Amino acid sequence: MLHRTATPRPVAIPCCDGVMLGGHFWKAAGGECGGTVIVNPATGVLARYYGRYAAFLAAHGFDVWTYDYRGIGESRPADLRRCGYRWRDWGEKDFEAVLRLAGARAGKTPLLVVGHSIGGFLPGLAESAPAIHRMLTVGAQYAYWPDYAPRQRTRLFLKWHVAMPLVTAALGYFPGRRLGWLEDLPAGVANEWSFRGARMEDSHPRAERQALLGRFAAVAAPILAVTVSDDDFATPRAVRRALDYYRTAAKCEATLTPADLGMDAVGHFGLFHDRHASGFWLDTLMWLRHGTNPWPDKGFDQCPTAGRGAPAGRPYITRYY
Repeated sequence: MLHRTATPRPVAIPCCDGVMLGGHFWKAAGGECGGTVIVNPATGVLARYYGRYAAFLAAHGFDVWTYDYRGIGESRPADLRRCGYRWRDWGEKDFEAVLRLAGARAGKTPLLVVGHSIGGFLPGLAESAPAIHRMLTVGAQYAYWPDYAPRQRTRLFLKWHVAMPLVTAALGYFPGRRLGWLEDLPAGVANEWSFRGARMEDSHPRAERQALLGRFAAVAAPILAVTVSDDDFATPRAVRRALDYYRTAAKCEATLTPADLGMDAVGHFGLFHDRHASGFWLDTLMWLRHGTNPWPDKGFDQCPTAGRGAPAGRPYITRYY
């Protein structure tokens, strides 16, 4: 059962290049804030999809920020064809802007991130990411197609790495909503997804790559990376490829099965549905509040209670199959 909270307040979030993002701020219930959570969406997913989870977190004592990346939802420009937005902008400019705004309001309370899919990877692109206290990622990866689940790899490759760039080239943007394939995307975002290689930095100019990798390495926040075994995008191999960029963060990895969650199927998007409010959502509070692995009884566990002072550079892996 979901707890009721006050209606979220709409916010306008200015980015360094003048782009204005649309988002919402959810005030912690009860008057005492246990931390500030920024929720980063998946590619092509509206921020409002995470509203029920944001309301849940607010009801349990967190200030919460949700927002749409540039080109999506409430941050969509009048002309999507000529906006020039790229995937990297979502981390370097959009998340950076939200992080600065939320951090200024958070004061001395912990600054936390919940990132879904690309939203769990792009914090490392932001210059202010060292301010993050702790991260929870769900299905986080950056769409390198050989990492997709073998059972669906050919279908996903043809859909996202053949059909999507062809349609994008023809129309000047990707009409995801019309096709029923998530939301519309700017051409730069769609093409970065379609043509992503094994090394994320190879899609950036060579002169920028060392600084880019340095930003990821500067993130010291412990990370709990969660995926489910029927997620065709975020396989363990894909999740680990993304986690490797956070070289100095203590990392804990959990692969859950639908049966662990009392479900027949979950997939890439299911964990943010409110059917998980009394299970998975409650479990995530243990990590967000205390840095404690919520699933200590599921197989081999080397993930300690990970406060901000956890040893840098040492991987803590929890695998559930």
